[in-house]
Amino acid sequence: MRRRAFAGLFALGLAVLAAACGTSNDSASVPPDSVAVVGDQSITKSEFDDLVKYAKRSFDSQKRPFPKVGTPEYIQIRDQAIALLVQRAQFEVKAKQLGIDVSDQAVDKRIDEYIKERHGGDRKKFEAELKGQGLTDAQARDIIRANLIQEGIYKKVTSDVKVDDKAVNDYYAKNKAQYGTPETRVVRHVLVKDRALAKRLYNQLKAGGDWNAIAKKYSQDPASKNQGGKMTATRGQLVPEFEEVAFSLAKNQISIPIKTQYGWHIIQALSKTKKGTSTPFNQVKEAIRQQLAQDKKNKEMEKWVADMRKDLKDDTAYQVGYKPTNSNSSSTG
Repeated sequence: MRRRAFAGLFALGLAVLAAACGTSNDSASVPPDSVAVVGDQSITKSEFDDLVKYAKRSFDSQKRPFPKVGTPEYIQIRDQAIALLVQRAQFEVKAKQLGIDVSDQAVDKRIDEYIKERHGGDRKKFEAELKGQGLTDAQARDIIRANLIQEGIYKKVTSDVKVDDKAVNDYYAKNKAQYGTPETRVVRHVLVKDRALAKRLYNQLKAGGDWNAIAKKYSQDPASKNQGGKMTATRGQLVPEFEEVAFSLAKNQISIPIKTQYGWHIIQALSKTKKGTSTPFNQVKEAIRQQLAQDKKNKEMEKWVADMRKDLKDDTAYQVGYKPTNSNSSSTG
């Protein structure tokens, strides 16, 4: 989120945050120049129009016609824009309650960091980027402020998340295959569609037939046919029938034709099986801990967002014609 600050207004939210806005209150509580309100936060029509214009520019850049007003495609864009703006306002309301305040100085610092990383410190290049995306400086600052608010909420909501040693050990034990290299061996095979042809080729190969010539002429496997059928078989990456035979053959042994979803194979093992290796637990335990912690944080944030929507349901209202048609409409990103 931090480094995609200007990637697009539709990409503001964390992935776990994109979901329904909830139902509306009486539209009479919404000012005439606004499309929605959340508590004391008004979402103006100009903010909504800016977001739709941004979406249109995205369509134009892809040489796609922008949906006409009233079409299902336009309604989807409208709903997504409203959903994102309401979500952002809801975060602002909750940020105040949580004591999270994003100062102008914090926004300046984040923009400076972005310019240094993305543009080597050249502010003119940054300004050109904004212009190219049709963003004003004020709009860019709003995006940055929204990102910082979301980051602040996420940090506060997930600050107590911990992962104990037992959880890390259990995960490693259940997923040990992920931490190392699988068994491999060099084999060669000929793949054909017809069983009778497979039997005939098997007899030729058993009698000393030329693998290179036969594979090149008959094999239906484009990845290996020009290498005489030669390939490296990796445990866990093959269809089960092929894998079972490939790793059960003695070195130089040729299998009878076997059937897989791809056809009929004749397989010969060319090397001994190279045993897989496992990365020691101590080398990966902290990475596992971080992964599990991130998963827990995301779930904690999902729960918080769901609770937030319930809490602000009665404080959220839409102008006539702007309430999302689908209560499950979500922002993209």
